[in-house]
Amino acid sequence: MVILHLNINLAFNLKRKSATAQQQERTESLHPLIIDSIQSVKGKKILKLDLRQLDDAQVDFFILCSGDSNTQVRAIADRIEKRLREEAGERPLHVEGTREGHWILLDYFNTIVHVFHPETRSYYDLESLWSDAKFEQFETL
Repeated sequence: MVILHLNINLAFNLKRKSATAQQQERTESLHPLIIDSIQSVKGKKILKLDLRQLDDAQVDFFILCSGDSNTQVRAIADRIEKRLREEAGERPLHVEGTREGHWILLDYFNTIVHVFHPETRSYYDLESLWSDAKFEQFETL
């Protein structure tokens, strides 16, 4: 099992915490485009976690989904990146995991998108880890 190391330093966290209301609103406005991008390449188990009420959360939202293969996981992440760049002028602050394709993380400031291979998603079980968050589930098309 590939372990994905998330490198988030203190300065980066402080920058997130001091985000302006406009930055937070801009990031949240990307959610429909992210969800649609996932659905367009048949991503499964699409879930948005609202972490804003949790004191220990470093970001406001997680968007999670799964792909059936490493190829599909990469395709989902690629589609999200391409559409946000072309349609919203947004690029991720950081991307991790593209080479392995088991778990790809796309960091869009106060929203982090996690694209998982099913076994990796089950192993790390972020849904249970962040069970105090508000959950919103989206249809798989």
